[in-house]
Amino acid sequence: MSPQAEEFTLGVEEEYQIINPQTRQLCARSQLILPTAQSALGDEVAKPEFRLSQIEVATPICRSLQDVRAQLIRLRGEVIAAAAKEGYQIAAAGTHPFSHWQKQLVTPKPSYQKLVQNYQLLMHELVTLGCHIHIGLSDREMAVQVMNRARLWLAPMLALSASSPFWLGMDTGYTSYRTVLISRLPMTGAPHIFESYSEYQAIVRSLIATNTIQEPTQICWDLRPSERYPTLEFRVADMCMTIDESVMMAGLARALVRSCYEQALLDAPYKAVRPELLRAAHWSASRWGLDAELVDVNAECSVPAQKLVKKFLEFVRPALEEFGEWDEVYAIVQETMQQGNSAARQRDLYKRTGSLEDVVDFVVRETAKGTTAL
Repeated sequence: MSPQAEEFTLGVEEEYQIINPQTRQLCARSQLILPTAQSALGDEVAKPEFRLSQIEVATPICRSLQDVRAQLIRLRGEVIAAAAKEGYQIAAAGTHPFSHWQKQLVTPKPSYQKLVQNYQLLMHELVTLGCHIHIGLSDREMAVQVMNRARLWLAPMLALSASSPFWLGMDTGYTSYRTVLISRLPMTGAPHIFESYSEYQAIVRSLIATNTIQEPTQICWDLRPSERYPTLEFRVADMCMTIDESVMMAGLARALVRSCYEQALLDAPYKAVRPELLRAAHWSASRWGLDAELVDVNAECSVPAQKLVKKFLEFVRPALEEFGEWDEVYAIVQETMQQGNSAARQRDLYKRTGSLEDVVDFVVRETAKGTTAL
């Protein structure tokens, strides 16, 4: 199958925090806000999430970053408006700076209750939010071959998107503490190498047979073939604070899939990086973000974050240029490198003000930036 036969469509799922504007705490009001949001957007677009203090939205199928941006402007705007109608705010970040997990109610949905029953305290503590990006790839065998190659570039994507430096009122020292919290579960992290889609299906069946997971959709690797859609799903990113950052991540994900697809068509060799090294690369990205050295898994050494991101951009540039989206994505990446990722910007504000409430206000403003709700 040629690259032209695959559309490489885009879909973005965003998970939002519901904020009490007086206390800046998370508040369990999704059941109050969702009817208004769903009236404007539809039940399949605005949906409940694991916590009652969260709301998820999913864009329709998009064919360009311009479409993605337009949809995110619309979706964020409507959810913010629905929350404001009830007296609440919406924030986009991987964790809340100080709300305690013990006070966060789980949405009364059977699948969520099963997760809590199975994983106990790990799920109780999991008050995290991510940005999930779907890239259309209907050929399942090719999806696995693309995943084998794309797994090498997930760490710089995490570093660019990191937005969760605070937890329980503390600076964790990490840029993506969300990654740390999720990594304790048995079905998370970077995917391993699979020779075929049937081998991938076999390990999923084994995980179900051993009661590690209950259904295939509970595979939460940083990159996976979606069970619901003919897509590859990127789950590595923290929830992006701004629309620009979500657009950047969507553009990078699609370009990475396209680049790896073309390599797979040629049966080009790729480095079979061991999971231990990938785990180290992801830990380094979650710890330092863009502020120090990251692990270059291809070269098996540490390099400045700027250098690794540049290397990543060089790899995906031909695909971005083919889509006509190089200038836009490059500009947002450069701005992120200069101003810092979301975690760095939150941390800088906290150092200046000493107030985590100010951090929440900042995230709320940035979440609304570019929408009519600002």
